Amino acid sequence: MLVTLSKSRPMRCKFWLESEGPKANLYSYQGNLKYYVNGDESAKTANEPVTINNMLLRGCTLRNTKWVVGLVVFTGDDTKIMMNAGVTPTKRSRISRELNLCVLLNFVLLFILCLVSGIANGIYYHRKHTMRDYFEFGTIAGSAVSNGILEFFVALILYQSLVPISLYISVEIIKTAQAFFIYSDVNMYYKKLDYPCTPKSWNISDDLGQIEYIFSDKTGTLTQNVMEFKKCTINGVSYGRAYTEAYAGIRRRQGIDVEEEGAREKEEIARDKVEMINVLRSVNKGDISPDIHSELTFVSKPFATDLNGESGVPQKQALEHFMLALALCHSVLTEPSETKPGKMELKAQSPDEAALVATAKDVGFEFIRRTKKGLVLNVQGVEKEYQILNILEFNSTRKRMSVMIKIPAATRDGEPTVLLICKGADSIIYSRLSNSNDQQLLDKTAIHLEEYATEGLRTLCIAQRELTWSEYEEWQTRHNIASASLDQREEKMEEVATSIEQELTLLGGTAIEDRLQDGVPDSIQLLAKAGIKLWVLTGDKVETAINIGFSCNLLENGMDLLVIKTSGEDVESLFTEEEIKNIDGDQSELVLALIEKYLHNHFDMDGSMSELDKAKKIHSPPSGNFGVVIDGEALKIALSDKVKYKFLLLCKQCKAVLCCRVSPAQKAAVVKLVKDTLDVMTLAIGDGSNDVAMIQAADVGVGIAGEEGTQAVMSADYALGQFRYLARLVLVHGRWSYKRIAEMIPSFFYKNVVFTLSLFWYGIYDDFDGTYLFEYTYLMFYTLAYTSLPVIFMGIFDQDVPAHISLLVPQLYRTGILRKEWTMEKFWWYLTDGFYQSLISFFYPYFLYYKNGIVTFNGLALDHRFLVGALVATIATTSCDIYVLFHIYRWDWLTVLIISLSIIVVFGWTGIWSSSTYSGEFYKSAAHMYGTPAFWACYFPGVLTCILPRFVYDIVEKAFAPRDIDIIRETVDKGDFDQYHEDYDPTDPDRAKVSQYTKDQLAETPVQLPETPLTDYRDSINGTGGKRGSMLQRMFGKEKRLTVPSIPVTASTDTLATEEIEMEFTGSNPNSPLPRPSLTVKRDPRILTDADRMARLRNQINRNSLDISRQRSLDQARRDLEAAEGREQSPNRVRTSMEIAGVTTAESLIGRLSNEHAR
Repeated sequence: MLVTLSKSRPMRCKFWLESEGPKANLYSYQGNLKYYVNGDESAKTANEPVTINNMLLRGCTLRNTKWVVGLVVFTGDDTKIMMNAGVTPTKRSRISRELNLCVLLNFVLLFILCLVSGIANGIYYHRKHTMRDYFEFGTIAGSAVSNGILEFFVALILYQSLVPISLYISVEIIKTAQAFFIYSDVNMYYKKLDYPCTPKSWNISDDLGQIEYIFSDKTGTLTQNVMEFKKCTINGVSYGRAYTEAYAGIRRRQGIDVEEEGAREKEEIARDKVEMINVLRSVNKGDISPDIHSELTFVSKPFATDLNGESGVPQKQALEHFMLALALCHSVLTEPSETKPGKMELKAQSPDEAALVATAKDVGFEFIRRTKKGLVLNVQGVEKEYQILNILEFNSTRKRMSVMIKIPAATRDGEPTVLLICKGADSIIYSRLSNSNDQQLLDKTAIHLEEYATEGLRTLCIAQRELTWSEYEEWQTRHNIASASLDQREEKMEEVATSIEQELTLLGGTAIEDRLQDGVPDSIQLLAKAGIKLWVLTGDKVETAINIGFSCNLLENGMDLLVIKTSGEDVESLFTEEEIKNIDGDQSELVLALIEKYLHNHFDMDGSMSELDKAKKIHSPPSGNFGVVIDGEALKIALSDKVKYKFLLLCKQCKAVLCCRVSPAQKAAVVKLVKDTLDVMTLAIGDGSNDVAMIQAADVGVGIAGEEGTQAVMSADYALGQFRYLARLVLVHGRWSYKRIAEMIPSFFYKNVVFTLSLFWYGIYDDFDGTYLFEYTYLMFYTLAYTSLPVIFMGIFDQDVPAHISLLVPQLYRTGILRKEWTMEKFWWYLTDGFYQSLISFFYPYFLYYKNGIVTFNGLALDHRFLVGALVATIATTSCDIYVLFHIYRWDWLTVLIISLSIIVVFGWTGIWSSSTYSGEFYKSAAHMYGTPAFWACYFPGVLTCILPRFVYDIVEKAFAPRDIDIIRETVDKGDFDQYHEDYDPTDPDRAKVSQYTKDQLAETPVQLPETPLTDYRDSINGTGGKRGSMLQRMFGKEKRLTVPSIPVTASTDTLATEEIEMEFTGSNPNSPLPRPSLTVKRDPRILTDADRMARLRNQINRNSLDISRQRSLDQARRDLEAAEGREQSPNRVRTSMEIAGVTTAESLIGRLSNEHAR
């Protein structure tokens, strides 16, 4: 408990604490610390309010002090941490849950075998001449019924291997090894944070291979959460130059060559930066940071010249007041740098605050340190101390922060003046502005903020209010009463704070860029090609989210955005007057009507449950080019019982979904809705405490280790350093794990069926009296040593294609989404295989080896059951191991060694054990068996007969009905991917690009293909070529083609560009997850002719584009505002286009301000 005493010396005081009871809320605490001043109990009791800001919870860190004196408030289960711990949700993979059904079916099969054995033995009991005594001194049972019951339990012991108890242990071993390989993958190691991919839940790795929906936070997950101050608007003037990623996305959709334009802009920004720094040196009299060139992110030469007074004193004062407000209104602390001695580092609760304070420092308003009274600043070379009277802190409900500063120099009626500085969300600040603000200034600022949001920048508004000392004292009295209350303290304090944060004067607004993480656009594109649907759940405003969506490839050019909001003229314009009259201002009815209209107009649906049930069965990506954008208020309604299924049906038809202004609870509710209703595998990824509920609600939770603490990482099943590693985690390790487990489990059942049924067939000839065919050690070692190692090896090491192929051809992942690798049909198919091979393994030796009276070289008959059993076990073991080998994709020396050792150990153990007298009847059996040619004459044909049907089936399937993986493996064998090294990662921003060209370009361009004539490549592409195309022609037929992924070339001129191709493959199945064949190649815009460029630009302009129409309106509105002083302006100029319903930031702000003034 941390409290600052204001009235006495602590050493002489007597304290006690009045506290609320234990509560789970981590963000709220109410208490009062009471004490007698100077220890005098006759004096009046002093009181200090205690809040959550005075409480140290586990994981907190002390700043700016070496020690504190604390008071323990709660212990044990009463602490907030323990009350919030709850029960950690236990997650089991889908296959693990379905595995229980398979085990239950095996129990049923075991019961049937035991029942048959018991009944048959009871029947044989009446035939004394055919009944063999099971016990040494005859049978114990005295009747057929009792003998049959006894035999039932004997058979239960004998056939128990049919139920694979060791399967669960084997699966855990495999998943542990898979988790280790995920952790050890250096391609998912984030060097900057020294952070590898860390599995925290080891038992759900196969679920990573079946993900259909990914729910992602934006800030800190898709973005770096490293904020850079880029622009600001002060006194109606916009400052700052930046070429943001979102703006580049806008220009790219307008047909502009963003690489050329971006390079030109960056050169000009760098030149302006140097000139700005030179001006700042003169303004601040040389008192400027030596590292300013590398630290300065806000570049604006006009700002520096205006700060120097070139635009007049009023604008200079406005800039000074604005930057002073940034340097004063914050909760930042300073600490000595560990890496740079003598330099202070800023420690902030949020990176936004650090960016604001750092920018104020760069332009001459440096925050130095905190003192007991307030803050010390260096203002343009002069050190000043400002007394902080109160701090009204930021929270997610208030969405603003205020500080009150005492200004002794400014007096009114002999009393000091108090300045309240408030910063917060633009909508919050605009609703609290005074009527005395210049309306034209408000309109200009609103339009500037709209421009910033369109460029993907995060905006804040700064405002202030001047108070008299008497006003402040009156407010402080009410604030003290509210802070001392133990009943609804927070509500009362919020009411008091709101009362003073009114009648504000607008200073301006800020714009901060949160850049995308490296590789995010490429990762999202890969995940989309894999058939995974990505939903972004963010707290940003609609415009910012839309433009970030375009910049990160979530939204596509020409995509029709279906915006769902609870207000706005453009929303209402979608309805007729009669429909608006029926809605009658009800937001719930408006959202429902909007969703129903979208469903009817675009998808010809009415939102019925039958349509939703039909949609559940469709797992392929939506065919239309639509995206849904919904804000928090509308989402609250959309998640209600009345609307949620229609909302989900609408989202199911769209390629992308953007949920804006959402709360943590809404994030979790969205995930649960999709997971529970559609019965799909979901993954949630985030980096902050606001994402914990969403991460825990999803089937797989992934945390990003970033700037917002470790809550998300601690709650997640997997932890990553960057978002781009998610593509490798899911498409590579997830797909491998799913395929391995899906093949390993039925193989485990299969091998146990072969061995157990061989015992059962022997029961036909021993009256089912419980005599076991095999020497006892075979029963022990069959599962343990003979057959388990190949299956476990397959589950750990098998790879159908290398990692880089999984990333280059993400369409291979769709088999997991469609759940084709693990099915009940596959389970029964493998059991049928086991049934067939058990017949061959037993009856082949029985009739060809046992019944023919074969003798050894010394005349001994080989009719002992142990000798026959050894041959049966050897055939069964060998065929099972080879069967597993056929289903292992990756054949290398280690694979062959494991399979060979598993087979050899059978012969080795037989020789070792039979040479010992402890083996009893089995003594010298190895010499008798292996020395007889008849043993080998029966062994090899028996193994061949067991595995031949499966081998023939696999060959025929690959030749006439190949799967997608078969086709890709063939292209890999042909060398079509040889130009990509094994560590190639399409999401790595530092990767080497591979040249790609269309067939026409290959014909027109003088190039040389290594080792392969151009005609051969063309024939291979068309599937009609000679040697390289023949196999594909057999697989696909004449009209079906396989698109060759890449053709390395060496251009003879320097004008040709190198870019990566969109790699597309097609399978023989019309429902194949791989798309139809096409060979489309991206060409660098720099080699376009002027006519081509103009044609592209005209095509883009003709599209319904939010950005073009909005940019036109913004430009026109800005020109009008700058050209006509004093003329009344209308926010309609920045209205959203009719194709995309909803209002812009500027219209919302101005409309909200008008409503406030009207009231």
